[in-house]
Amino acid sequence: MREVALESNTAVFAFAESLLASRFDVLVFLTGVGARMLVEVAETRFDRNTLLDAMRRTTIAARGPKPAAVLREWNVPIAIRAAEPNTWRELVEALESAGAIAGRRIAVQEYGRANSELYAELTRRGASVEPVPVYRWMLPEDLTPLRAAINDTIAGKFDILLFTSAQQVDSVLEVAAGDGKKEAWLKAAYRCEIASIGPTASEALRDFGLPIDIEANPTRMGQLVRAAIEAAPAILESKGR
Repeated sequence: MREVALESNTAVFAFAESLLASRFDVLVFLTGVGARMLVEVAETRFDRNTLLDAMRRTTIAARGPKPAAVLREWNVPIAIRAAEPNTWRELVEALESAGAIAGRRIAVQEYGRANSELYAELTRRGASVEPVPVYRWMLPEDLTPLRAAINDTIAGKFDILLFTSAQQVDSVLEVAAGDGKKEAWLKAAYRCEIASIGPTASEALRDFGLPIDIEANPTRMGQLVRAAIEAAPAILESKGR
């Protein structure tokens, strides 16, 4: 997969205008890359320092360590932090504990795929939510390696499938479906050990009916690889491999 900036930045400019006019009570950052791109796009029309000053006057929430690192670099104070494993559920609970949902207008920096569950829960709890799409995920320009991996999975050449993001799941299924191989890939994947980096990727896998054999805890690449390798013999035996 690859990250690309949205062709239309209308939502970002509208967000910047509202931020400068102090119309938001809470600003939620979901990703570090998205945070940077949000400011990079907005500063093509507005002064960067003025934007950052406006953020400093707004209650800031960070979902995880990556957006938090960017905010620290900008000297923007973080009032609310989601606990690990940093999913939208922990984010909602952190916002609720801080009294930052009911009656609040919340801007949320999106991270490729819109998080409808997050928006629905914030709305249910009384917030007015304004998503701010900054970038999106697209398929890689060269699909050859991905198609080869799909075909090798169907051919039974892999024992373990590692997923480090929800969008990876979407990309695999999109290409497999386009090639008429979605059901064949799902059937083959079901017989592999499926390892997920964390709850968000796991949710995407479950959406397609795939079991999660291993979920990294903590959500780190090294932990994911170690856990998958250590558990592989027993898991593959249970699947008749």
